[in-house]
Amino acid sequence: MQMLTPISPRLMMASTVIATAAVSSAVSVPALADPVVDQINQGVELYQNQDYGAAITELEFAIEDIRKRMSQGLAATFPDAPAGWSAGAAETSSESGAVALFGGAMGTILERQYTQEAGNSSMTATLTMDNPMIQGMATLFNNPALLAAQPNVERLRIGRETGMLKWEQDRSRAEATLMLDGRIMMQVVGENLESAEIVADLLKAWDIQAVREQSAR
Repeated sequence: MQMLTPISPRLMMASTVIATAAVSSAVSVPALADPVVDQINQGVELYQNQDYGAAITELEFAIEDIRKRMSQGLAATFPDAPAGWSAGAAETSSESGAVALFGGAMGTILERQYTQEAGNSSMTATLTMDNPMIQGMATLFNNPALLAAQPNVERLRIGRETGMLKWEQDRSRAEATLMLDGRIMMQVVGENLESAEIVADLLKAWDIQAVREQSAR
């Protein structure tokens, strides 16, 4: 009678590893939970069950979370502090309470504060998006005659974009403003300044391309 060749321990171990890998590959690993996706799926399920009020609530929460994530991306576009200045974190403006109250109808508003390290000058950079007031401002930027008629205002060129620079020497105050695509306003306001140059430079340092990418529809 032919004797069976015993299986070596090394071969047995290799077979066990292969079998374990095969079983593992056959079992699907669940993806990490995404709360936004979960809320959307829950909203769809509620809608299909004709529970429309609950579906609206669930989807509104999802929209608000998406808006927060977009704001995080936009916050990263703000320019760094110039030499001799420090800057805080870019964050949602205090006006955001009203934004949330009206269900996002007032758009997105982000601010970053800049403080002179050896002086009392300050600047505030603000990004406002999809706010109703922007439409009225866009008319001013698109009309050279109206822009030229504004007191203490001159045109500010940033690449191919047209901005506005306002210098109030008696108040040591300056504003540099840029409008993008009729729905985004980027503005730097400075107080206790010696000239308007620094607010213009800070606005020019803003990553316009990144703003467009983060806010694209």
